[in-house]
Amino acid sequence: MIPQSFIQDLLGRVDIVEVVDRYVKLKRSGANYSACCPFHTEKSPSFTVSPTKQFYHCFGCGAHGTAIGFLMEYSGMGFVDAVKDLAQGVGMQVPEAPRSEFEQRRAEDGPDLYGALLKAAQFYRNQLKDAPQAIEYLKRRGLSGEIAKKFGIGYSPDAWQGLEQVFPDYADKALTAAGLVKQNDEGRRYDVFRDRIMFPIVDVKGNIIGFGGRVLGDGEPKYLNSPETAVFEKGRELYGLFHARRAIRDAGCVIVVEGYMDVVALAQAGIEYAVATLGTATTPIHVQKLLRQSDEVVFCFDGDAAGRRAAWRALENSLAQLADGKQLRFLFLPDGEDPDTYVRKNGKAAFEELLVKADPLSRFLIDELRRNVDINAPEGRAKLLQQAKPLVKQIAAPMFSLMIRKELAQVTGVLQQELDNEFEIRTVASSVPAPARRQSPVTQSILRTVLELVVAEPRFAALIGHEDLQLGSEAPGLDQADLQALQAVVDAVNVGDAKLNLGEAFRDTPHEAAVRSAEAGALRWQERSLEPSELEAEFSGAWRQALDRIRRARIAALLEKSRRQGLSTEDQAQYRLLQQAVSAAPSK
Repeated sequence: MIPQSFIQDLLGRVDIVEVVDRYVKLKRSGANYSACCPFHTEKSPSFTVSPTKQFYHCFGCGAHGTAIGFLMEYSGMGFVDAVKDLAQGVGMQVPEAPRSEFEQRRAEDGPDLYGALLKAAQFYRNQLKDAPQAIEYLKRRGLSGEIAKKFGIGYSPDAWQGLEQVFPDYADKALTAAGLVKQNDEGRRYDVFRDRIMFPIVDVKGNIIGFGGRVLGDGEPKYLNSPETAVFEKGRELYGLFHARRAIRDAGCVIVVEGYMDVVALAQAGIEYAVATLGTATTPIHVQKLLRQSDEVVFCFDGDAAGRRAAWRALENSLAQLADGKQLRFLFLPDGEDPDTYVRKNGKAAFEELLVKADPLSRFLIDELRRNVDINAPEGRAKLLQQAKPLVKQIAAPMFSLMIRKELAQVTGVLQQELDNEFEIRTVASSVPAPARRQSPVTQSILRTVLELVVAEPRFAALIGHEDLQLGSEAPGLDQADLQALQAVVDAVNVGDAKLNLGEAFRDTPHEAAVRSAEAGALRWQERSLEPSELEAEFSGAWRQALDRIRRARIAALLEKSRRQGLSTEDQAQYRLLQQAVSAAPSK
């Protein structure tokens, strides 16, 4: 875990405008910078970067975050990698935390491996030029020299120690640590890849971290992947993602296939938004990366039993990563076809027609559950629900979970409430009847307005009393999510640095959504170009209204309590003080 103090210090030294401008050309727009959003297609700019608040926000698609969040969304990096990338740029050392065995190996061996892998890739590319049998193979597969160059495709010669040509110190431990060379029991070293078409595996930063080798003849295994090393972990990486990022954003979709040749063949046909897993099942980390790149992911598998098993594993590993607004679909190709063969036979248009018809995750999930039960028998329906329960409980997206439960209830002929009880789903609806008098929706908006103004001008936090907010926590008529977020932000600002980056401070907390929304609202306040005194007047008015509503809500709660059980002496004193405060408050 990287300390929050380090994150805040890092974001205090990094300029988000410089970070974003490396990837998206920004233009000055008043106090901020703007551009067409890199995360969705648009003709007029709705993407704003605030140099004063150090966050970006798109008013079109809602993309929002800090410099760390931008690298995660744009480049598909994980949180730690994004922090390290930014820290390296400003000369900061990320504090060491307890590391896994993999991370320890990466720290020990990592710095030496990238150079060795790059040198090997250059060697394999050069060897391809003088390997007519390899060139002929690629031509038969329909690949052009341009596509081979784009993906860095090469050839490993049929020699036991071919790499010795470019590594005079063939005994260098970096060669074994990088998975390029092995040593047998007799101490003899030899190349791992021999007589194979070589596909370099590239991480999101453009570093070569491993290889996939396709045998030219009938040898086994047909595909040989680099072993896991200090810089390469199969469950984290996706082949082709580095090359596909721009096309994924343009298409608004990413296709996940099973092999290197599938990715390359689709790119050759003009479908450049495909990636592949690396000889392993789709993992939750893969899904996280994919959903950072696009709101729509299509898993494309062969239509045979093995393809359906692979698709089911992908579904299982996706459920906990889902978010409402994201869509996962599953495409099964005709028997005997894979993406490579299908697109070469039928072309781009035919393949993209299949994509449109891909099954949504919900349909695939329910169809697979129904496949092995007799849905007409009570026993079959009970078995279906028993198999569905652990899957549904993993679904992270609330609205999608609700839709799936409704459909399962309909399929099995039970009431949704019965299904929810059986699945141990806690529903949002309360069994307690709503009070006859509900607070007006303006109650929510005034609290959010106060929150926006505190985010826009943190010095206002000192003008909000902690005790006043505590009153609100005991008043159920108020919007508790906004109230609690406001209290958390006020506490954080009052005890923290004046330059506290709220978006990062509240990452992965219950208040993250409210804080992000308030940051977007703070941009709107900024765009009004108010004088400091005018902004303070806006805050004073909003807080006065919010405080009045908090007090009145607490008075109502005390009156309700008096009807049910009576008030304590302390409650009675509080009631009198609140009545006096409400009476003394200036009229609106």
